Amino acid sequence: MDLDTGSVIARPAMLDPSGNLRAAPLPMVLDVPVQVVLSGAGAMAPLHEALRRAGRHPRELILLLSGPCAPQERRLLRVALDGLRAHGYLLGFGGAGTEHVPLDLIADASPYLVGIAPELIARAPRDHRAVAAARAVVTLARGVGAHVLAPAIEDEAQLAAARSWGARMATGPLLSPGPDGLVRVPLGTADDQPEATLGPRVQELLLPAVTLPEAAKAEQAVEAFGREPTITSVVLVDEYQRPLGSLDRGRFLLSIASRYGHALYGSKPARRLADPPRTVPRTTPAVAAMQAAGRDTGRVYDDLVVTDEVNRCLGIVRISDLIRQVTTRPALWADRRVPG
Repeated sequence: MDLDTGSVIARPAMLDPSGNLRAAPLPMVLDVPVQVVLSGAGAMAPLHEALRRAGRHPRELILLLSGPCAPQERRLLRVALDGLRAHGYLLGFGGAGTEHVPLDLIADASPYLVGIAPELIARAPRDHRAVAAARAVVTLARGVGAHVLAPAIEDEAQLAAARSWGARMATGPLLSPGPDGLVRVPLGTADDQPEATLGPRVQELLLPAVTLPEAAKAEQAVEAFGREPTITSVVLVDEYQRPLGSLDRGRFLLSIASRYGHALYGSKPARRLADPPRTVPRTTPAVAAMQAAGRDTGRVYDDLVVTDEVNRCLGIVRISDLIRQVTTRPALWADRRVPG
């Protein structure tokens, strides 16, 4: 769950008894023991095949690694993680703060996500030592540009603590979404948020994108939007995961819902209703991304597609998140000059 908006942005990945992936339209999270990754490429082959059968791309799956890594295994783990990243997986580490994975190894891996150990979450509201350990994890994550996940949230005291540390994502019994995909839990106000810092990059606000192949039919996009109310856009990508089109939820569904809309477009390529993707490199400062968003007045609130160095889709950034970043501490931004 996104603590800024209360919306569900990913779901746990689940395999049925036959090894098939029960895939929802949203991006997925899968817990993977470090020792499985260390076992070699063959150990991950069933996952690659399950994704292929489900028609999903590795970019839509966050692998949350947990468990010990012996000193002599560190080099092997780095090589294995490089291989998974080359496949397109988003990588994360769970149990940070109590697991036997050194913090410098987590930092060197440049993960997308760092999960605070559930034990620290459970103790934090009452134990200042757990709070200190959790804050150290958050500082590490921010230093390497990773999101912070607070898992196993059971009560509002734990939720308030996680928010005060700067956690962006959270899971747990307290955060069960309703039928509309939103969480009916007080999420605090902007005053509860950690202080903004100068110059956040869009990669710090990155959310997993929902993608479809460029040849996908419009009815496939309708299904994705219809099953998950929190999806704000669908990105159409080529075989190399380069963004070719963007479907904004409101405009796309309005076109389909219009008179004869489904008959005209349902069986046709979704790209006919797509707009050119508004892409920004992952290192783009938030202010520059806001300026890019404002250049097309008709699409000011469309999601931005974040790309890597070879123009592959890494995810999306929502304009509402950019606005929060820029306006939380407006005095910090008043005199900044952004080229372009």
